Amino acid sequence: VPRLWGYSKSNYLIFASGLISIFFGYVVMATGEVNSFQSLTLAPIFLFLGYIILIPISLLIKTKEN
Repeated sequence: VPRLWGYSKSNYLIFASGLISIFFGYVVMATGEVNSFQSLTLAPIFLFLGYIILIPISLLIKTKEN
């Protein structure tokens, strides 16, 4: 029986880690001062990691199942 939905547990875990990274990035940005390392460097790294790396990887990875 072919699977209609092509995502496995690992896809969902990577996607969830991307969402957590995005959430953490916004929290770090909101709690930092305007011109601080936290708001200008750390938060964008977490947002970039979530939006540009983790979520697309979770959608593109195909896992083999036995």
